[in-house]
Amino acid sequence: MTLRTMTIWALVVLLGSRDGSGQESGGIPPAGPGKGGAVTFTRDIAPLVFQNCVSCHRPGEVAPFPLLSYEDVRKRSKTLLSVVSQRLMPPWKPEPGFGEFHDARRLSDDQIALFRRWVDAGTPEGEAALLPPLPKFSEGWQLGEPDLVVKMPKAFTVPAEGRDVFRCFVIPLNLEDDRSVSVVEFRPGNPKVVHHALFFLDTTGKARELEAKEREPGYPSVGGVGFLPSGGLGGWAPGAFPRPLPAGIARPLKKGSDLVLQLHLHPTGKPEVEQSTLGIHFSKEPVQKFTFGLPIAWRRIDIAPGDKAYVARNSFTVPSDIDVIGVTPHAHYLCKEMKATATLPDGTVRGLIWIKDWDFNWQGQYLYKEAVHVPKGSRIAFEYTYDNSAENPRNPSSPPKRVTFGEQTTDEMAFLFLQIVPRRAADAALLRLEALRSLQGRP
Repeated sequence: MTLRTMTIWALVVLLGSRDGSGQESGGIPPAGPGKGGAVTFTRDIAPLVFQNCVSCHRPGEVAPFPLLSYEDVRKRSKTLLSVVSQRLMPPWKPEPGFGEFHDARRLSDDQIALFRRWVDAGTPEGEAALLPPLPKFSEGWQLGEPDLVVKMPKAFTVPAEGRDVFRCFVIPLNLEDDRSVSVVEFRPGNPKVVHHALFFLDTTGKARELEAKEREPGYPSVGGVGFLPSGGLGGWAPGAFPRPLPAGIARPLKKGSDLVLQLHLHPTGKPEVEQSTLGIHFSKEPVQKFTFGLPIAWRRIDIAPGDKAYVARNSFTVPSDIDVIGVTPHAHYLCKEMKATATLPDGTVRGLIWIKDWDFNWQGQYLYKEAVHVPKGSRIAFEYTYDNSAENPRNPSSPPKRVTFGEQTTDEMAFLFLQIVPRRAADAALLRLEALRSLQGRP
């Protein structure tokens, strides 16, 4: 297998846990219109903050400060108004009308206007009796105790400096029977250094052989994972919360499989220790269908310095009927806009996802509220736009340099991952083959 092919397989199973707070819109009433006087925190603003912000802005989570109280919000009110007005926060990137997703955190224009009225009025607190209760978050595992908890057998030390580290760690599962997985919850041992994680399955023992050749835990995996995975259990990125697959749908987990955890690790300037843990939940209901990831990509990226509008596009014609239950677009720092559509055989165009302001630091894995049916013969296409100029504040190179496809974050990528369910189980092999042919540039 070529390095390019391994790169593809190293990304095929990115879809897994999905971006979101894990909190549905129920439970906290929507913000009121500020009736009967000035907008107040307790009546109008607290519901917005509790629903959309505190999943991350609380102790022990990724945000740098809490937003749990009136005083927390008041003292940062002008900053918060600025970021919500620019739609930088809450970090929800998909445009409305291009897919309806679970866990959406997008504020409406009216809600943003309400927040502005509160700030302009001097941030009044309001009546304490009107303050809604804080959302309840699970302590420990977000979805309760997993059926199987596994951990990297040994800790790995991330060097203080140098390039990003891509490394695989083999975790024997020791399963004696085939199982079906509804969701995997990932816990990085050291969130400061883990950029993202992918969960592969190996029934061949090849990953064990690769790891046995190394002195340190794991083995290097730039360009791929070094073997042809027998399956995958998804992935994780900061800000992602576990959401079980829809009822009756699961990921297959064969007996005798090893879990191969691929980590993308960032040096921080000092040595850091990482030892991740995963919790696996098995399906409790009869499984009717299995899901897997179908990737579409453009790898012939070559962006000249100063090019403000480089476009990468590709398409894939679906060889059989599928349901798309999730979508994950992926690129690096230079990408600024991404759009994906499905054109049906009758000419109907369905928007799958559109992000006008892509931000590498807020990648999402999006699960549709209702599966998108894509019949045989439909064309799924994406178009990504990149800005490699000095005016791009997210450009990692100063001055700009020529950028091509690659694994490092200073390189670029153009991937669209679809989490699909074949209408007919027998079509799964055909779909995988056609997707791989497309990724390799074959006709």
